[in-house]
Amino acid sequence: MKAAVVVFPGSNCDRDLAVALEAVTGTAPAMVWHRDTELPDGLDLIALPGGFSHGDYLRSGAMAARAPIMRAVADAAARGVAVLGVCNGFQVLTEAGLLPGALMRNAGLDFVCRDVELTVANAQTIFSARYDDGETIRIPVAHHDGNYVADAATLDRLEGEGRVVFRYSGPVNGSARDIAGIVNDTGNVLGLMPHPERLIEAAQGGTDGRRMFEGLLAALG
Repeated sequence: MKAAVVVFPGSNCDRDLAVALEAVTGTAPAMVWHRDTELPDGLDLIALPGGFSHGDYLRSGAMAARAPIMRAVADAAARGVAVLGVCNGFQVLTEAGLLPGALMRNAGLDFVCRDVELTVANAQTIFSARYDDGETIRIPVAHHDGNYVADAATLDRLEGEGRVVFRYSGPVNGSARDIAGIVNDTGNVLGLMPHPERLIEAAQGGTDGRRMFEGLLAALG
C-alpha cells in the first residue's frame, strides 16, 4: 500500500501517522508539505494528521483547507483514492468541503484528552472492515474543537446512508448524535476525531487502532 501523509505548519501527529502506517504496511509513507502542488504517483491512501495547523487561526483547519496541496487531495479523492483525516485532519476535510458539517468548540469549552469508547456504527467501509458492527473499541482523543455539528437534514442523510462510521459511546464533546467519524458519499474519505494511530502496539496500552490500518492494507494493499 502506497501512502502519503500531508504535513501542515502546526501538525504534531504527522510522525505518529507515519510510524503507524510503516508498522502495519512495512513501507514508510511519503511526507508531503502543504505548499506542494502535486502528490506522489500511484497513491492508495492520503492521510491528514492531527495537530493545530496554522495554530488554529481563524477556525481549526480553515487555512490548511486552502493550502496548495489540498487541490491535489480533492482531485485524488474524486478519483477514488482513500483519504483519512484524523482530528485536525477531520477539521480540514470539512473546511475543504470534502465532508459535510463542521467541527466546533467542545461543549464546556474544555480541551479533552483521554481514552474514549467508540461504537462501530458501520463496519462495511474500508476504514472499519476489521471491526464488527456494534463493537465497542477504545481510542484516545485530544481536541478542543471536536464538537461535530450539521443541520438536521444532513444528519438524517448521514444516518440513512450509513455514513456515520464511529460514535462516541458516551458524552465526550457535545457532538450531534455522538458522531465521532463519518465518510463521504462514496465511502473513500473518512474524517475521525479520535486518534487510531496512538493505539497500534500493546506498549501503547492497546491495539484497537491498529485494526483500522490493517483493514486499509487488506483493502488497498
